[in-house]
Amino acid sequence: MEKTFLMLKPDAVQRGLIGEIIARFERKGFKLVGLKMLKLDREMAEVHYQEHKGKPFFESTIKYITSSPVVAMVWEGQNVIALARQMLGTTNPAEACPGSIRGSYAIDIGRNVIHGSDSLESAEREIKLYFREDEILSYYKTGEEWLS
Repeated sequence: MEKTFLMLKPDAVQRGLIGEIIARFERKGFKLVGLKMLKLDREMAEVHYQEHKGKPFFESTIKYITSSPVVAMVWEGQNVIALARQMLGTTNPAEACPGSIRGSYAIDIGRNVIHGSDSLESAEREIKLYFREDEILSYYKTGEEWLS
């Protein structure tokens, strides 16, 4: 099964959206196999956002992502990367489809509630950045046979 990394950003934590957003992925049929709440330091944030270093929004992004706890998650399921990205909606909430997570909860591109890996390579890199191998669980979830 494919795995992806999702992170609820500081605005989702501060606005009390953790449970609602997690519930969407559970109802979709994905399996939560890793979960932790943490407060990123600057070093970790810079590694996470390394591809944006030097861009005009880099400093404000680092300040924002380190301002409050985040919730890091690993989800597993068939085609989970692409389907999770659809559920998130576009990065800019003004363009996100109604009903998507960003379309439902975000207003500003700089405060867009959630991050999701955009490829298998990104998912693998981000999972390793936030989770040790022994923190990713493998288990049978009742009802899995109805999802494939």
